[in-house]
Amino acid sequence: MMTMVFAVEEINRNSSLLPGVTLGYRILDSCDNVHTSLRALLSLLTPVCIKGNITEETRHLKPQTERVASCIADSPVPAVIGLASSSPTRAVAHTLGPFSIPLVSYFATCTCLSDKSVYPSFLRTVPSDLFQVRGLVQLVTFFGWFWVGTVGTTDDYSRYGIQGFSKQIRLKGGCLAFQLTVPKSPTTAEIREMADELQHSSARVVVVFATEGQLLELFLEGTLGFSFPGVHIPGLAEFLLNIRPDGKPGMELINMFWEEQFGCRLNLREVTSKENTTDAGERVPGLGAFCTGSEDLRDTDRSYTDMSQFRISYNVYKAVYTIAHALHTLLNCDSTNNSSGTCVKHQSVTSKQLLHHIRTVNFTNQFDEKVYFDSSGEPVPLYDIINWQRDRENVMRFVKVGSYDGSGPFGQHLLIDYNNIVWAEGQSEVPVSRCSAPCAPGSRQARRPGEPRCCFDCLPCADGEISNHTDSTECHKCPEYYWSDADKVKCSAAVEEFLSVDDTIGIVLVTLTLLGVLLTVAITLVFHRYRSTPIVKANNSEMSFLLLLSLKLCFLCSLVFIGRPATWTCRLRQAAFGISFVLCLSCLLVKTIVVLLAFRTSAPSQRGFKLFGPSQQRTLILCTTAPQVCLCAGWLLGAPPFPARNPTYQASTGKIVVECKEPWPYGFYLVLGYIGLLAFLCLFLAFLGRKLPDTFNEAKLITFSMLIFWAVWISFIPAYVSSPGKFAVAVEVFAILASSFGLLFCIFGPKCHILLLRPEKNTKRSITGKYRR
Repeated sequence: MMTMVFAVEEINRNSSLLPGVTLGYRILDSCDNVHTSLRALLSLLTPVCIKGNITEETRHLKPQTERVASCIADSPVPAVIGLASSSPTRAVAHTLGPFSIPLVSYFATCTCLSDKSVYPSFLRTVPSDLFQVRGLVQLVTFFGWFWVGTVGTTDDYSRYGIQGFSKQIRLKGGCLAFQLTVPKSPTTAEIREMADELQHSSARVVVVFATEGQLLELFLEGTLGFSFPGVHIPGLAEFLLNIRPDGKPGMELINMFWEEQFGCRLNLREVTSKENTTDAGERVPGLGAFCTGSEDLRDTDRSYTDMSQFRISYNVYKAVYTIAHALHTLLNCDSTNNSSGTCVKHQSVTSKQLLHHIRTVNFTNQFDEKVYFDSSGEPVPLYDIINWQRDRENVMRFVKVGSYDGSGPFGQHLLIDYNNIVWAEGQSEVPVSRCSAPCAPGSRQARRPGEPRCCFDCLPCADGEISNHTDSTECHKCPEYYWSDADKVKCSAAVEEFLSVDDTIGIVLVTLTLLGVLLTVAITLVFHRYRSTPIVKANNSEMSFLLLLSLKLCFLCSLVFIGRPATWTCRLRQAAFGISFVLCLSCLLVKTIVVLLAFRTSAPSQRGFKLFGPSQQRTLILCTTAPQVCLCAGWLLGAPPFPARNPTYQASTGKIVVECKEPWPYGFYLVLGYIGLLAFLCLFLAFLGRKLPDTFNEAKLITFSMLIFWAVWISFIPAYVSSPGKFAVAVEVFAILASSFGLLFCIFGPKCHILLLRPEKNTKRSITGKYRR
């Protein structure tokens, strides 16, 4: 109030602003109450009407209302400065709006007042709560406080402020632990209930929407608050400290302040009883000591005498100068046609004209601050961030620790010097306020049912997924051919898997392959050594050597399946496997036919061997092998297998399978089917000759070998289909080796036993004599 008086008197002394014009003022107390504010407003704007006999028409409400409206429209007061609280301001602004009487507030911050359709004549020199809420949200999130409570009062400032803060903090991922509203006159039970909720809450940070006077007991050391920028106004401190009480009309508010400040009673008003009249300083029963009026305000230690910086008072100061500059323009004080150097005082001034000029005012004051309003009647949103700290004398002081500029570039609105902040109980570390501990990288948040989203559990990311920052709400799947590391924070190139010679399985299979080749070579050498003996000659030695050669090829083709797949190995492996086994089975087919012809004819040395001699045997081998060769050649030329990376098993094993992809899988089925056809034919013919004489019966050995062959390959199919990755290749190699060993041992094992261990049976008599009659 006194700052407004100071500003008016300073302007009246200023010859450059409103020259020749003297500003006046009238001050009324709103008592921070809606009804009192409206009563004061009407007495301010319509003093003549109020003093007149307006009550003559109280029985007719409509005429009375029209008369009051007419009085307000014709009011000599062109502008109003105030009020401090949002709720009374809304009522006054709503009343003044239809009459275009400007209302400039210095402390009403409710965002609701920005609605120009409801409050068209309202402006303010204090930023809207919209910016304060934004700043609070940035401040809270800056310190990592995502679990906070709110405390407010029942006025519009608190209600709208908490509503905006709640909405924006949720958008930033925060949550409210509680929302408390302090009644105007709380009972002891209500206070106790609120205190219990504050103490039992897991939130360590409370956001308060109230002035320090409303919830003074909550501001303890460590509090952070948004305040308006403070300045030093020259001459204002001396002016405020030099005020004195007076008995003149209009000094009532100063007199009341004086009595409350010094705890005494002024002897300036009339007394009704002579007994109460004594000298100054003497105590009066029930009233306390009398004030002399000469007490010094410098001797008191109250908020009034804290003049280190003017904050709210500066908003009042700007409001007065804003109206003065608008009047300066409206009265053409700077007009070039104005030769007298004074304002055009005879020009009529309406509140609507003044409102227009206030809206468009734009000047730079003595503190180098640009003063202007946006389209909503809002000033530049500037705040100081202050910290409540106790000094050595245990006195609470406001220390600036940062600033917030709502008009600044993105990301530079908030500036904090957190090293100078003193937290509750003198702590220097930033308090932690979270419902749940943050989830480390490599894990994600899992919401707890029925609880706010800030309350969660941390679950590790699944294989193949990562989260590389704290408090991730979800895990991200790694790209194809990549896999998560052990900590689930980084995607690395996935490990390639194939049947390698370094694997244990690979080593075992290579060893068995080489063993099979060596055994086949050894048996070949044994047969070559005893090639002239009866048992070798009697078992068709040419077919035996060709069969041994094909078995060597069967063993060796398994090596093509081991190692990293390449273009040539992918094309060679199935063709080599198919042709080698067809050649092997063709030899067995020929041997089976020879055995049947030898024992189904009465003169085996004559007619049977003439019908199926060596040339016919070679022709049959050629004819049975040629279809497989043609099939493999067409397959490789038309749709050859090629090496490819298969991520199918990446989710379960974390590895990429490098395999030979077959664009035409029917080729492999046809190759395998033709082998099965020859094996079935051999088994069928050998089964027919199973009861031939044992001494020379090779059909029984072929039958056993085919049964083993069929058992191996029938079990191979389901094992191959169900085996993942390199194990499918290992199953096929194992089937090749098992069937090859089965043929080798069944066909040549008994003969080697006679050649090496029972040479006495290797005679023509032993072979043929048993069957003579």
